Amino acid sequence: MSETTLRPPAQPRLPRWLKDFDRVALVTLAILAILAVTIWEQAVASVLFVLDAYTFIAPFFLMSVLAAAASKATGLDKQIARAFHGRPMTAIFLAAVFGAFSPFCSCGVVPIIAGLLAAGVPLAPVMAFWIASPLMDPQMFILMAAVFGLPFTVFKAAAAVVIALIAGYGTHALVTRGAFADPLKPITGCCKSSCGTNDPLAEQPVVWRFWEDRGRRQMFSGESRATGWFLFKWLTLAFVIESLMVAYIPAEDVGRWLGGEQWWAIPASVLVGVPAYLNGFAAIPTIDGLMDLGMAPGPAMAFMIAGGVTSIPAAMAVWALVKRPTFLWYIALGLSGSLASGLLAQVLLA
Repeated sequence: MSETTLRPPAQPRLPRWLKDFDRVALVTLAILAILAVTIWEQAVASVLFVLDAYTFIAPFFLMSVLAAAASKATGLDKQIARAFHGRPMTAIFLAAVFGAFSPFCSCGVVPIIAGLLAAGVPLAPVMAFWIASPLMDPQMFILMAAVFGLPFTVFKAAAAVVIALIAGYGTHALVTRGAFADPLKPITGCCKSSCGTNDPLAEQPVVWRFWEDRGRRQMFSGESRATGWFLFKWLTLAFVIESLMVAYIPAEDVGRWLGGEQWWAIPASVLVGVPAYLNGFAAIPTIDGLMDLGMAPGPAMAFMIAGGVTSIPAAMAVWALVKRPTFLWYIALGLSGSLASGLLAQVLLA
């Protein structure tokens, strides 16, 4: 019998997306299964919560996934990367301002961020956009002004831009010293060959009518599926966890503990805002109710900003997207920025 015959048959290698499916989707199904056996009502409530969350973010979800795929298929992402590399200071400023008034939430912006980083866009302007985007947008500004008044709303909008600028320029300073090299995890499945070039900053023309080229159509289709699935599986798990926190962290208790003038009210609001936060729009009536119960402006501002940047769904999406040093830096920026904003808001708005 030959040596070749004696060799054991090669074991098929599972594709990366299937391994991720096992790890993420099965955890989600396991949580729902445990709830169905132990607390059926909560299992139903969690499923309805997830469906309601997707109903709200569906337009932003589709817009962000398709925009990221289209930018790659047209080659626009590489042009953006080249422009950002040449003007880092200006790019950070524009990213912070645009992010504060873009329509993307902290989860919906993830595929766009992934596309920009994969194209070679520097981390600093991406971080500025990423920090600012969930904190404010035109719809949120109008709704907040109607509920809280202009001073509180304008303060939050200004805080979003300032925190993003500090995050962007701080990240740029660290990157120039060698930090955060290659920050993106390989989550989209786009290899160098399939992306069309070995150099993400190579000068190539933008092909706006990408659907007329078969290779670019395939790139758009594959990128849409990979990015959409990545975002869907992580957001579903995050929304299930969020539904449990909303169910078992009563808003009245938050208002009672964070409503006073104690020195620890603002730091506690930052820590509580991370797990207890809803999405930006759902948080408006929640914070309004807590302020009616006695929550001061400083803790309220800290709660909203901390939750917007570092909420469980947003943090899980960031964790799945970037490597650990970048993730920890993102969390540090969100927590320190929300703490400083809360302290300043307490002085100016109380």
